[in-house]
Amino acid sequence: MRAILVKQPGGADQLYLGQAEKPTPKCNEVLVKIHCFALNRMDIVQREGRYPLPPEAGPILGVEFAGVVVDTGANTQRFKPGDRVFGLAYGGAYAQFIAVDEGSVHLLGSLTMEVGSSLLECWYTAYQAVSCIGNLKAGEDILIHAASGGVGTAAIQLAKNAGARRIFVTAGSPEKLEYCRLVGATHPINYREQSFKEVVLRETNGRGVDVICDYLLASYFGNNIDSLAKDGRMSLQGTMGGSVAEQVNLLPILFKRLHIEGSTLRSRSLEYQSRLSEAFSRNVLPHIESGKLFWHIDKVFDWEDIQDAHRFMEAASFTGKIVVRVTGNLDQP
Repeated sequence: MRAILVKQPGGADQLYLGQAEKPTPKCNEVLVKIHCFALNRMDIVQREGRYPLPPEAGPILGVEFAGVVVDTGANTQRFKPGDRVFGLAYGGAYAQFIAVDEGSVHLLGSLTMEVGSSLLECWYTAYQAVSCIGNLKAGEDILIHAASGGVGTAAIQLAKNAGARRIFVTAGSPEKLEYCRLVGATHPINYREQSFKEVVLRETNGRGVDVICDYLLASYFGNNIDSLAKDGRMSLQGTMGGSVAEQVNLLPILFKRLHIEGSTLRSRSLEYQSRLSEAFSRNVLPHIESGKLFWHIDKVFDWEDIQDAHRFMEAASFTGKIVVRVTGNLDQP
C-alpha cells in the first residue's frame, strides 16, 4: 500500500509518499480503507524524532482517520465491510489502510469523512481535560490555553455546555481571539499583550479559576498555579512551552489543595480509550451530529501535498483542524 513515510528525523521536507506493508486485521480488529486523516502536533514531534512512541505505534504517522471498512477480524461484532467509519489509533493513519481495534471506531453516520477524521483526538483530549480530570461543574470558572486549535475549540464548548460561569481563553492574535469568542469564550486574552494571571485574578476578585486546561507546561506553570482557586484542578496535556520549569513557587499547591494531573491520550491503554469512546458517544457525539456543538476545519490538503500541510500546521496561523485526503482512495467505495 502507499503511505506517507519519513526519510529521516527532521523537517517537513523529510516526508514522502512511499510504499509500506498493508496491515492484516487481528481477531478484534477492522481493516479500514482511509479516505481522510487529520494532523496533530504530535505528528510534527514524531516526524522530528522527539516523540516517545507507545509500543502499539509503528513508524507511520497519524492517529485520526475516516474511511470504509473492507475486512474484519474473526471476533469482531460491531462492523461489516462497507461501513463508513471514523476512529482513533496509536499510529498508522497516514496510509491507504489501517487495522484498529473495533472499540476504537465509530460509525460515521451523517458526518462527512473530513469532519469524522478530525474529531477524536481533540474531543477525547478536551473531554478528558474538562470533564474527567477537571470535573468542571456548573457555575465554576475555567481557563483554557492555546484555545483556538482543535482541542481548545472542543474544550470551550464542553465548558459552555457544562454551565461554566466564565470561560477564560488565551490565544495570540485578534483573529484567533474572535474565533474563540464565537465558539463560546467569555474572556479572551491575548497572551502577547496581557498577563493571563492578572486578567484572571482581576476578573475573579482574586479568587482564581476552578479549572485550567494547559498545553504549554513549563512556560505557564507558575502563573497557572497562581491563577487557580482553592481546590482548583489543572490538566496538563502538552509541552508546547517546554518541559523544565525553573524558579516556580510550589507552596500554593499545598496551601490551595491543588490537583494537578498530566496525561497524553496516546499513552493510555486500549481499555481506557474504549471507556472514553463510550462516554464520547453517549455525551458528545449526538450534539456534534445535531449541530449543537460546532466544529471547524481550517484547510484540507491532498496527501501529495503533505509537506505543505505540515508547514501550514507549524506556522500556527490556523484555527480548528487540518485534514488531509488520501486521494487514491476517494474514487473507490
